[in-house]
Amino acid sequence: MPNTQWSEPVEIEFDNAGSRTVRGPFDALIYLHDMWPRRTGAKFVKASNACKGAVEGRISVETARDDFLAAAAEAKLSTH
Repeated sequence: MPNTQWSEPVEIEFDNAGSRTVRGPFDALIYLHDMWPRRTGAKFVKASNACKGAVEGRISVETARDDFLAAAAEAKLSTH
């Protein structure tokens, strides 16, 4: 099984749910599909596909992290 943790976790701020720590693509998929404020947009779709691919070992976990951060920016969510 591939390593599914990011080299550095992402802290993301949700308006109604506060701050959450996302440690890898599996966590990201949960937030993308359960808590995301807008489940549309090109970057949302790309991040969802990249995170799934990373969990399955087809895409680098760091590429999935970059795509997740882009989706957060698209949704106007604060990350750090």
